[in-house]
Amino acid sequence: MRAVRGLLISVRPRQWVKNLLVLVAPAAAGQVTNSAVLGHTLTAFAAFTIGASGLYLINDIVDAPSDRLHPTKSRRPIAAGAVSAQLAGLFAGVLLLGALWLSSPWGAGNTSLLVVLGIYLAVSLAYSAGVKRLPVIEFCVVASGFFLRALAGATASDLFVSNWFLTVTAFAALFIVIGKRTAEISELQSSAGAHRHVLSDYTPDFLRASLTLTATVVVTTYCLWAFDVSDTGLSNVHHLVVPIRLTVVPVVIAILHILQRLERGDGGAPEDLVLTDRTLQILGALWIALFLIGIHG
Repeated sequence: MRAVRGLLISVRPRQWVKNLLVLVAPAAAGQVTNSAVLGHTLTAFAAFTIGASGLYLINDIVDAPSDRLHPTKSRRPIAAGAVSAQLAGLFAGVLLLGALWLSSPWGAGNTSLLVVLGIYLAVSLAYSAGVKRLPVIEFCVVASGFFLRALAGATASDLFVSNWFLTVTAFAALFIVIGKRTAEISELQSSAGAHRHVLSDYTPDFLRASLTLTATVVVTTYCLWAFDVSDTGLSNVHHLVVPIRLTVVPVVIAILHILQRLERGDGGAPEDLVLTDRTLQILGALWIALFLIGIHG
């Protein structure tokens, strides 16, 4: 029973919220209420949730020695010895194969979704195998996980996505990952390198400059997307373009709010920010309201 509970903790249910990114493309296309599209999107969500859960187990197996040195990650079941590496590895294999089957044409998905999920799993496994030790490259690899989730939402239903959508998603993912590294260095201080080797290659000034760069690109490309709505793929966007353009306001405020939290050493994992930060929740609700008015009003 202890092992079962440990496995449930190790698949990190709190992080499943990341997989809601599969809803972004259907929402941007104004198709999130289409029952067929929603069904395909739920398949993508389930496949990525199952696949990511398997990856979390593998990552915890690989990171167990360093996790034991971390103030909070040392309590993870595999690092603490509550779940054996053998049992975790077996369960991870079952989850990964199940995710691939679900996303395939033989399951409930299609070839495109299978390819996107396959790339996600391969890149993530490469990260656990050693890419995570490569400065900057590891930024891009982790960020690709967010990007591929968003892309999966489009490929699951063969939806059109604009170049602006892809650019905003890619750089927003980079912003999130760099923010997480900034929070880790702030929390761990001199022991940061012992927990995550690559952190010893980063300085606060470099991370601050990287955050500024990615935040600038996100805001710029999002504004271009919002003000050039003819290229978004929205089904009836020409009816109410003003609310779509007003979504720029909560996006900019949200980025400034995250930067302010990181600057005072109060950032953290993206799933924690989404689930606990009331300001971000209000801004997110405002963005959703404006967007829905824009595409359905």
